[in-house]
Amino acid sequence: MTAPLVRSAWARRFLVVWASQAVSLVGSSVAGFALVWWLTQATGSATVLAASALASTLPLVLLGPLAGALVDRHSRRMVMMAADAFIAVVSAWLAYLFWAGQAQPWHVFVIMAVRALGGAFHWPAMQASTSLMVPREQLSRIAGMNQTVQAVMGILAPPLGALLLSLTPIHSIMLMDVGTAAIAIGLLTTVAVPQPRRDDLAGPAAARPSVTQDLRAGVRYVLGWRALAMLLGLAALTNAVVNPAMTLTPILVLKHFHGGATHLAAINSAFGFGMVAGGLVLAAWGGFKRRMLTVSLAMAAGGILLLPVGLAPSGRFWLAIAGFAGFAFVLPIINGPIMAVIQATVAPEMQGRVTTLMISLAQVTTPLGLVVAGPLADAVGVRPLYIVAALVCLAVGLASLAVPDLQRFGERRPALAPVRGEAPVGLTTGGR
Repeated sequence: MTAPLVRSAWARRFLVVWASQAVSLVGSSVAGFALVWWLTQATGSATVLAASALASTLPLVLLGPLAGALVDRHSRRMVMMAADAFIAVVSAWLAYLFWAGQAQPWHVFVIMAVRALGGAFHWPAMQASTSLMVPREQLSRIAGMNQTVQAVMGILAPPLGALLLSLTPIHSIMLMDVGTAAIAIGLLTTVAVPQPRRDDLAGPAAARPSVTQDLRAGVRYVLGWRALAMLLGLAALTNAVVNPAMTLTPILVLKHFHGGATHLAAINSAFGFGMVAGGLVLAAWGGFKRRMLTVSLAMAAGGILLLPVGLAPSGRFWLAIAGFAGFAFVLPIINGPIMAVIQATVAPEMQGRVTTLMISLAQVTTPLGLVVAGPLADAVGVRPLYIVAALVCLAVGLASLAVPDLQRFGERRPALAPVRGEAPVGLTTGGR
């Protein structure tokens, strides 16, 4: 078989999986916008929005590592299908509550927690499958494409959500989410998703490692990689201030700019356009040869670009839109190279655990930030949160330039202790 045909074969198979998730993302994004605006209008409270974000974050932080260990033990295609089905069932339940006029804010918290739990299984299954379906040299560009499709959904979902809210009841929007999930499941049934070989699970039951042992092996793997551990520490610091500010954007629109759903949709769409542009740039360029130089400079630039959001007067809504778009532009350039290094260097049978542990450790400070940010924003306003977030991003980006271990992330990693009798993992040349 010729090389072009091989490339064509992997591309066709990957496209089906990719398209299934894009379809599901449409429904989820529109429904998510509608639910956030419903909470904003129903309560007008920053504390309530922060609580909804906690519901979306805690399952990832607390259960993500366990989900990763389970993903590494089971069919990744079945995990993705089960996660989509689980979310669809709960979305149907919430649609009924809206239809019956019985929906309360806590019901929305439940659906957000369920979405997060489903994502804790779905996302690592998708990322770990990508490294087995896509040639190593194409991983950076696929990362850029993934960021781009998410951003496109970010552009389309807010205005579509605002339009649908003006034309149809919210329970119809939730049913659309159920329908897109069903389409995604149907597409996944048509394609085979590679599964890494786990020799340690093929023997007698008594000799197989437990889920707990798998989880401990993942923790040792992540914490034993010095540069990755440092990177996750900086991510935790950044997320502690950035995520709460982003969560409270509806309150910024409602109380500072005195806007409505269309204003929030404009910000979300601008954010999406920024991410599309950043994803396309990364897909075409691939970043600097030293991956962390790309990440550090993009992080510092993101801090500068986010600052106008916190400084914009109430009559300068366009300035906030520009700030959100600029900050969104750098996000794919920050996240893409990091994920490409993980996909290129981490053993396939470890990727479910490693990716979920990365999420949990990077997000571990977000709940604390949300607990503080909600009441603080109700007391003094949201704008100071954006200023603090911008300054922290700028400081982290500049400081990381001066740390040699971080700047060499992806070029090589230290040998790690053997796991369950396996051969030691030696120095590995970074892939992306």
